[in-house]
Amino acid sequence: MTRGLDLLGLPTGARLRLGETAEIEVTGLRNPCAQLDRFQPGLTAAMLDRAPDGGLVRKAGIMAVVLAGGVVRPGDRIGVTLPPGPHRPLLPV
Repeated sequence: MTRGLDLLGLPTGARLRLGETAEIEVTGLRNPCAQLDRFQPGLTAAMLDRAPDGGLVRKAGIMAVVLAGGVVRPGDRIGVTLPPGPHRPLLPV
């Protein structure tokens, strides 16, 4: 879990440094999976919304690739490095 970081607002290619050495690169938005309803009925629908223009807003999280592994613990700081602009918004992958 992250606190105080707008994951859905990050641009494609943003890099997150987790703990001492772990690093990931953000690649896109995650589509909510119907398996969420196994945990709580209606959870899949709660992960989708509509923008003012009618477009679908996904709130299930982000996808990323691991660039460097490492130990990540609760409470570790998360550093963000944005890619050079212009920034591209996250799209579903």
